[in-house]
Amino acid sequence: MTLTRNRILLAAAGAAAVAAVAFGVWYAVLRVDAPPPASLDAAVGSVAEATATPAAALTPAPAAEATAAGGDAPAPAATAAAAGGDGLTGRWTIAEEGETFVGYRVQEELASIGATTAVGRTSAVTGSLVFDGEAITSVEVEADVSQLKSDDNRRDRAIQSRGLESRTYPTASFSLTEPIALGGVPAEGETIEAEAQGLLTIHGETREVTLALEGVLRGGRVFVAGSTEIVFADYGMEAPTAIIVLSIEDRGVMEFQLVFERAP
Repeated sequence: MTLTRNRILLAAAGAAAVAAVAFGVWYAVLRVDAPPPASLDAAVGSVAEATATPAAALTPAPAAEATAAGGDAPAPAATAAAAGGDGLTGRWTIAEEGETFVGYRVQEELASIGATTAVGRTSAVTGSLVFDGEAITSVEVEADVSQLKSDDNRRDRAIQSRGLESRTYPTASFSLTEPIALGGVPAEGETIEAEAQGLLTIHGETREVTLALEGVLRGGRVFVAGSTEIVFADYGMEAPTAIIVLSIEDRGVMEFQLVFERAP
């Protein structure tokens, strides 16, 4: 009886030790905190970091400082014009500086690990927008999704042939179909919330979508960030499978963070 009891205790202790080791490996090696969603703050901050310029330097001088310098404080519209030649009016293209990306966020359930948020992004993005003084009349954005990178190379390889099938369909794009009315030139630093109606192409399938986005004109650049939910079946996709993956939701979030500069 005592021998049996000791065996049971040893087995329980062994199981507890294995569980503790497994948890330690997961916590120290496999657990990954998903990067925060795309945002205007992150986009603006990425330019400040790239140019080694404090974020505060990307905002106009306070009115009090301008007055102290011997002149009248500039109106917000005038400041915006100074920052971008004639404000926002004209054509803008993806800037060389700053963190521009298009990506996804999908909930996964992994064996022996649990629920995680898979995040993949590509910075291989081209695009443009046009503002006519009252509205944004054109937006064209194209991303090379074959270059999507996440925290796991196995996931990146899997979506090249399954699910997104980015090896076969390497391009995702968005084209604006309805102008985004702004009612005039936004002031420097003024955050604009808007909806963009257009055509989204993923996996070779095109659908009409409405993207919720935010934008701001700051330091001579236009920053845009936003997201939309994507139901895989709407684009002819099935959630990719793997031995380690117990389940993947049938939908995800497409997010984007774009930095534009005035076109030459």
